[in-house]
Amino acid sequence: MGNLGIIFRRELMGYFATPLAYVFIVIFLISNGILTFELGGLYIRNQADLQPFFMLHPFLYLFMVPAIAMTLWADERKTGTIELLLTLPIKLSDAVLGKFLAAWALTGIALALTFPIWITVNYLGDPDNGVILAGYIGSWIMAGGFLAVGTCMSACTKNSVIAFILTVAICFLFVIMGPNMFFNVYPAWMPDVLVDAIQSLGFMTHFEWISKGVLDIRDVLFFLVFIAAWLLASAIVVEMKKAS
Repeated sequence: MGNLGIIFRRELMGYFATPLAYVFIVIFLISNGILTFELGGLYIRNQADLQPFFMLHPFLYLFMVPAIAMTLWADERKTGTIELLLTLPIKLSDAVLGKFLAAWALTGIALALTFPIWITVNYLGDPDNGVILAGYIGSWIMAGGFLAVGTCMSACTKNSVIAFILTVAICFLFVIMGPNMFFNVYPAWMPDVLVDAIQSLGFMTHFEWISKGVLDIRDVLFFLVFIAAWLLASAIVVEMKKAS
């Protein structure tokens, strides 16, 4: 197993060695159930789909994902173990990517455990399961975007609470850049070209189509490039902290 695999396994097992993973998964499942059936009105819509389920995910991830990401690097710096980690014969890219993938896998596990909601919709009606599968894939990729931001913010500070707040604030901006929200708040003097450019950076702009079953390569690439950019920023920050 390469260094990347070793770090990934170490971090993922570390989550389940403490109550963190179990608390996260339980809260995530309960929140999804309440938001989908109560706030989303799944029963009263009389439609066999999971649109309420998926369209509430950006707001759920806004607080759930930063709770995982905030400890990725902040705790390493606070306890001083980051110096030990970076003196080992491993690449910085392996360390950053391994930590990220472990947290992303935990998010994927939590998301996969929401399958009873999918089964419920199939029991109540005849949904397009291809659309639902696309929604799950898009939701997980979008969660990676939230997590990548959190990884960078965690690398910037020793305080995990500050990392959490910064991640929520930055991700909130990317959430409200979506078309359904930003159109109602942008200044009248702002040119349409600038409005379109800002909206193209919004999570909802790209996730909305994926959740409807349209797996456009441009939307998928947006999230993958977004993740790569923030992970690169994370590596740069860690390297700067190491040098200082």
